[in-house]
Amino acid sequence: MTYILSKLFWAIAQPLNFIVLLVLAWPVLTRLGYRRIGERVLQAALGLLVTVTILPVGQMLLIPLEDRFPRPDPFPAEVTGIIVLGGAVDADVSEARGVFTPTQNFARMTEALRLARIYPQAKILFTGGSGDIIGPKRPEADYARKFFVEQGVPEERLIFEEESRNTYENAANSIALVKPEPGQSWLLVTSAYHMPRSVGIFRRVGWPVIPDPVDYRTQGALSIRGFALLARLTELDVSLREWVGLVAYSALGRTSSLFPGPDA
Repeated sequence: MTYILSKLFWAIAQPLNFIVLLVLAWPVLTRLGYRRIGERVLQAALGLLVTVTILPVGQMLLIPLEDRFPRPDPFPAEVTGIIVLGGAVDADVSEARGVFTPTQNFARMTEALRLARIYPQAKILFTGGSGDIIGPKRPEADYARKFFVEQGVPEERLIFEEESRNTYENAANSIALVKPEPGQSWLLVTSAYHMPRSVGIFRRVGWPVIPDPVDYRTQGALSIRGFALLARLTELDVSLREWVGLVAYSALGRTSSLFPGPDA
């Protein structure tokens, strides 16, 4: 139920969706006789749209997320395994077209291949099922398996967790599957903006991991980048979703702290 409610909540709270709902509320309120309130709602919607598409609000929220965990320097001399969080494969398009189709998070997969060459004895754990709430879908892990094998990674090095639907289940299902032993070193590969919540969840389930953030969306400082209005909305969507997730997971007791950092 929590999973379904989170999906429904974000369908409403997603910035562009929320603005559109406010615009649609204007004629409804006017027709019901609340003309002044309707006008205020319309003004609020237009004000929000102008603010989030012209000002770099999304970047302001993304930068502290991406800067929270630095990349390992140096990387460990030995690594037991490499954990790759799902979200790098567009399973719907891959299934419809019959060809592996990456998402913007594909750097998670390329980093896993890079690490696989550096640590030839390390296991590679890919964790990702299907996040769809309507109907059964092939898990993302199926497409990841095909990708890694085609890239020459021996199957005996690969471990797949294919039941998880969100980051908490990624961690909980993976630790139950792998049962890591004390003293082992596991690298966690995910997008930099997603790393604080991911590390907090893995700490919460009792798995101390070494963060290896990839897939940066900002330069580390505010950038104008012209008037790319849709890019502004995308940045806000990604960052706001992550901050909401941090608050929600903290309230549910699913993370080690509200804003996990390098010092546990």
